Amino acid sequence: MVHTGTQDDSFQLYDLRIEVVCPPGKRIMCGAKEGDYFTLQGEMIYLPPNQGISIYSLATVIPLLPAKQRVTSPNDWMTTDALIACPDPNCPSQLKIIREGIRTFSHSETTVVPLHH
Repeated sequence: MVHTGTQDDSFQLYDLRIEVVCPPGKRIMCGAKEGDYFTLQGEMIYLPPNQGISIYSLATVIPLLPAKQRVTSPNDWMTTDALIACPDPNCPSQLKIIREGIRTFSHSETTVVPLHH
């Protein structure tokens, strides 16, 4: 099926901001600094200039991001739980997933697989 404009094939995803949280006075092992962040818009990750993120921290949070982008029930733990521990057991930092604005996407512009109704 080709998108003709007559069928609404839109869906929405939250933009996410993933921010580093560090307990004051604690030694941080992963190289993160309080307030470091990256954003996720659709499938694209954006880092501010001259800021990195540990691949191990990134690997820990990535599996949760597609679910956090989607609208969930207010009773679902995915809606309420936002802090992800650093994977280094000796590092007390966390990544906080913050839902920001909602962005609208088109099915036909994100995949070649047709919609079946």
